[in-house]
Amino acid sequence: MTKLFEEKKFNIPKLNGISEKAIEIHLGLYAGYVKNVNELLQEKEYNRRFPFEFDGMRNHEVYFSHFEGGSTPLTAGGPLTQAGFDLERFKAMALTRGVGWAIVYYDSTSKQLMHSWVDEHHLGILTGLFPILVLDMWEHAYFTDYTPAEKKKYIEAFFANLNWQNVEENFASAIQK
Repeated sequence: MTKLFEEKKFNIPKLNGISEKAIEIHLGLYAGYVKNVNELLQEKEYNRRFPFEFDGMRNHEVYFSHFEGGSTPLTAGGPLTQAGFDLERFKAMALTRGVGWAIVYYDSTSKQLMHSWVDEHHLGILTGLFPILVLDMWEHAYFTDYTPAEKKKYIEAFFANLNWQNVEENFASAIQK
C-alpha cells in the first residue's frame, strides 16, 4: 500500500510586506499539490505529471518553513557565508524573467553550495542535492501584494521576513548527510 502525504501546517507569524491574504491563498495552492500527489499515487498507471506535483509540494514546504518562528538575521561570518553563499547573487537570480524557483542547494559530493533557477517545479531540479534556501518566484506567491513589475519588492519582503536560523539548520542537516 502506498503511503500518502499529509498537508503540513506552518506556524507563520504576521509578515511585513507579505499579507495574510497572500499567505492564505498560497497555502491553499500548496494544499492542492498535496491532494494531487496523493491522488496520483493511488492511480494504477504512472502519470507523467507526478514530478511536477511532488516537487511543487516539497518546494512549498521548504519555502513556508522559512517564515516559521519569525525573522532572524543571517549569522555574520557563519557557515553559510563561509561556504560561499552570496545574497546579492541569489537576489539577482531570483529576478530572472518568467516563473519558477530560486534555490540554493548543498551538493554533498562536491561539498559546495549551488545556486539554481528551477522552472515548473520539475524542470531544473538538481538531482541528489539538498535544498537550503527556497524562494517561490511564481506569480501566485506575490500577485496579491505586488504586480509582476514589483518582483524586487516581493524579494525584499521575503528576505525581511526570512528566518535565517531555519536556512542555517537546513545547511547543517545537509552537510551531515
